[in-house]
Amino acid sequence: MSTDRATTTTTTTVRTPEEVREWLTERVAYFLDVTPQDIASDALLVEIGLDSVYALTLCGDVEEQFGIVVEATLAWDHPTVDALTTHIHAQIADPR
Repeated sequence: MSTDRATTTTTTTVRTPEEVREWLTERVAYFLDVTPQDIASDALLVEIGLDSVYALTLCGDVEEQFGIVVEATLAWDHPTVDALTTHIHAQIADPR
C-alpha cells in the first residue's frame, strides 16, 4: 500500500459520517495490507485481522486526525467501521 502514517494529518474539516467512514476504511485497509474495497464496514475488525497493536495505533491515528481523545479500547468497544464511524462522528459533532 502506498498510504503511510505520514499522510495522516490533523483535519478539522472532516465532519460527515461518510468522510469519517472513508478515512477509517482506508486506515484499516492499510493496517491489513488490503484495498479499502476489501473492508466491509459491518465486519468485525478482529475477525478481519485487526490485532491489538493496530487497534492501539488506530486510536492514535484517530486522535491525531480528528483532534479528539479516545480510549485505548476504542476498536474493541466499537468493533466495526460502522460502529467506529458513529462513535467518532458523534464526538467530533458534539465535543462536550
